[in-house]
This record gives sequence, C-alpha cells and structure tokens, in this order.
Amino acid sequence: MRPARRPRISSTVAWIGLLAAGVSAAAPAPIVTATPIRHLVVIIDDSVSFDRYFATYPRAVNPPHEPAFRAAADTPSVNGLGGWLLDRNPNRVNMQNGAGAIGPFRIGRAQAPGGEPEHGYAAEQGAFHAGLMDRFPVALGQYGAGNARGEPTARSGMVMGYYDGNTVTALWNYAQRFAMSDNFHATTFGPSTVGALNLVSGQTSGVAISTGNPRETTVDDGYAGLTVIGNPDPLHDVCARGGKVAMAGRNIGDLLNQARVSWGWFQGGFDLSASNASGSSGCKRSSVSAVTGRAAYDYVPHTEPFQYYPSTANPTHARPSSVAAIGHPGDGANHQYDLEDFYRAVRAGNMPAVAFLKPEAVQSGHPAYSSPLDEQAFLVRVLNFLQDRPEWKDTAVIVTWGDSGGWYDHQMSPIANQSASREDTLSGRSCGDGDSALPGVEARTPHAQGRCGYGPRLPLLVISPWARRNFVDHALTDQTSILRFIEDNWLHGERVGQGSFDALAGTLDNLFDFHAGWQQRAAMRMFLSEATGLPR
Repeated sequence: MRPARRPRISSTVAWIGLLAAGVSAAAPAPIVTATPIRHLVVIIDDSVSFDRYFATYPRAVNPPHEPAFRAAADTPSVNGLGGWLLDRNPNRVNMQNGAGAIGPFRIGRAQAPGGEPEHGYAAEQGAFHAGLMDRFPVALGQYGAGNARGEPTARSGMVMGYYDGNTVTALWNYAQRFAMSDNFHATTFGPSTVGALNLVSGQTSGVAISTGNPRETTVDDGYAGLTVIGNPDPLHDVCARGGKVAMAGRNIGDLLNQARVSWGWFQGGFDLSASNASGSSGCKRSSVSAVTGRAAYDYVPHTEPFQYYPSTANPTHARPSSVAAIGHPGDGANHQYDLEDFYRAVRAGNMPAVAFLKPEAVQSGHPAYSSPLDEQAFLVRVLNFLQDRPEWKDTAVIVTWGDSGGWYDHQMSPIANQSASREDTLSGRSCGDGDSALPGVEARTPHAQGRCGYGPRLPLLVISPWARRNFVDHALTDQTSILRFIEDNWLHGERVGQGSFDALAGTLDNLFDFHAGWQQRAAMRMFLSEATGLPR
C-alpha cells in the first residue's frame, strides 16, 4: 500500500523555522520548503547492487591489515545475505578453472574489480528468472573472466562477489550514523542511461530523435516510437559518440526552472577548457584510477541525463558566466556544470537548492576502470566538505547508484509496471501484460512498452542533520522517490507526469526525523578519512 502523503508545512511554520535557524526577518523571503531541508545534494555513483556493498551489513570479517568495522550494539539488520543464501545459493556454479562450486563470496580490500558484468535490460530480467533469482552467472556472466575475446561466459561466478565494511568502510560508517534503505530499487531494468533518465524524469519512453542503429539501445514502444533500454549518448552533447538520442517530455529541471528554484547537474570532466596533469583535455580529458591503474575519460556523456533534453542541455559545455550565476537561469551553462563548479559555488555562499553530483569516471565505482576505494575518496571528500559548511544545518545528501551493474542481489523487485516488448524476458518472453503499462510522453502512446520495473535493488543512504540515526528503512522506494522528494519539498507536490513513475513512487520520509530539536541535530556530523573510511 502506498504510504499516506505527509501534509505540507505552512509558510508561517516554515518561516518560524528559518528564524530559529538564524535567518534574519529582514532578509528577502526564501522559497518556502515543506521540510527543514533547503539544500539537497544527490550523489550518483555507478554499477552497484545492494548486496554488492551491504550483503552482510553490519557484520564485517575484520581481517588483519584492513580497516576494522564494528557495529553499534543497537544496529538494525538489513535484508542481506546469510544462512542458505550464502551456503546453498541457487546461483552456485562449477567454475571452469577448477576452483569448484562457488556462491556469493567476499572480495578483499586488496582485490580490484575484475571487469564488468553484462547488465542490459533483457539480460538483467533473465538473471531474475521470473523471481527465482538464480541465473546471474548464466545471464550476466563477467566480462574479462571468460574467453580470449573478453566475452562473458555462462559459468563465470565473479558476478556473485560482494564487499563488506573492511572495504566500503565509509559507507558502512555513514549507515551507522545516519539512515539507509534496504528496499530501494532501480525504476526499471537496464544500464546507466536508463537509470539516469529515470532519476530526473521517471520516463525512458519518448525518444524524439535517434541516430545510428536504434535497435542497439532502444526498443519499440508499441506505437511506432522508441524507449531507451541501453546506453545511447545524448544528441545534445559535443562529446557524444556513436548512436545518439534526444528525449521529449519534461524533466525535474524544467519544473525547478518554472518554480524559480536554483539547481544544477555537476559532473567530473564537464569543463572542456580544463586539462589534467597528463595533458589530456576536452572530451578526451582522462585520469588513471589510483587503485586499478586503469584509465578512462573523465566525462561519460551517457551518464548525464539533462543533456538528452533540449530544454536543459548545454551542448557545447559552455562555462557559467560567473560563480554567482551557477544554479540560476539565464546563463549559457543552462544548469550543467563541472564538478569543481559545485565547490566554487558553495564556497561563495551560492549553494543551489538542488544539486546532482556525478564524479569523474575513475571515482564513480564503475568496475571497468574504478574501484570502491576510488569511490570512497570522492564520497568522503564531498561529505567532509559539506559538513564543514554553515549550510549543513538544512542540507540532505542522498547517496545512490545509477544502476546495479549486473551484480548479484537476492531480492526480487515488485513489478509496478509491466511490459511486453521484444526485449522483455522476465517471465519467458514478457514482463507481464503490456496492456497495463504506464503511458508514454505523447497521448498516442497509452501503454509505452520497454519499461519493465521495478528493477534491481540499489543502495541508498540519506546523510543529513535531519536523517534518522542508525536507521534502516524497509519501505518500498525507487529512483523516482528522489524525484518525489524534490517535488514535494519545493514544488507543492507537482509531478513530472506524462507517464512518469513519480506517480507510483513511495516516499523517502521514513529516513528523516523532522520533529527533533536543532540542538539534538547539531551533532549529526561524521568526518572520515578518504583513505580508510574510518573516523578522523
């Protein structure tokens, strides 16, 4: 059952709260929010399922020479791996290299990721196998662990690996101090672009223009249109390569612009005028992972969702005219910025109300070129920075991942939206009845196909003075629950609509406690080491 909607706090009550927080009554009236949260930062990393990072939370092995994690006595449990799911997992496979049968297994801190699983829209459904959750090695395999061509093999068990609090130490410590969910899902099945589009619009149907071979990254919506199911690049981006698409319809940026709420997407490598120490610059500006030794272009176009929409795109990566212009309309950057622009704006006292942060590729956690330790350095840097700012008192940081990366997770997601496209394989050759699917952007598409969901389970943490302490939320939520929080807090509950999953989204309210006094909230900070993830 969908949770009851929280009543919106009145302007009078909100203004009293602002006065209590030290805002002068003589100052211009700010945009009134429905909660004490006036600044939201959404951090989106790559390719992690819930079990990949939290399978055994809060129990870590604590071997010698690795950062130790010991949970507080009152730490709540999560829906993770234990008992028969570890010992007699239905995905147990006999490895071809003679290693014997293998089920879920712990990856040590010194072990860099060994490649990238398959994680396409159809393949992920095949791994779920009508809810049996027993075909991950067969359907998803593991790139780089198979034959000489680097293709996935049907008997690769690397997809079953997970980390614990001795590697993702910072994330486990944040979960101890703040709040997390163990029932948060990708809105639909599919890779990075699918997750990015769902995050900002809840809609992957409504392709307006496509180039290249659309069958590689899209599927027929059933009404002579296309739905994105792969990783096409955005048409409106000078760095795009290969097949490209542009999207119709609205996104959350359009709604924030209408309401005059400041916002921005900040992504590593977006500034094409900058160069790295290696001399690389422009769209090919690149870095090398400090852990894996692999190189990657800093900026990945298909993970920047606002570039797919003409209304919010910055095709040439134009720079903001000034630090004061960041987050505001009427500037050539059109709300799309480099990650360093976020730090500049916040230091200047110009923190946007809503900020989406995407790290450069080698710090995103993506297993093809990054690692959890690279990712940890990025997350801790951002959070240490924000917790040391005066804006922290009314800030919430949501940490999540754009997709599961194809890694094993044992929990079957509830199917909130069915589909019967040529790529749907959840149960045989479909994902239920396509006649009950959500509509597309256009009125002529009453039941858009290619949006089977909810998809795989993802981690989600809320780090804020207003987050519940050492709390696990079990309520059903998905990527568009983040949309809903923005819509409810700043937009009077207005929805993106046009077939968006935000119409179905559960609320993130359980992760917050807006009733405790400020004195109780002031101590809600945790400064960690970028290297170890342990408290400084």
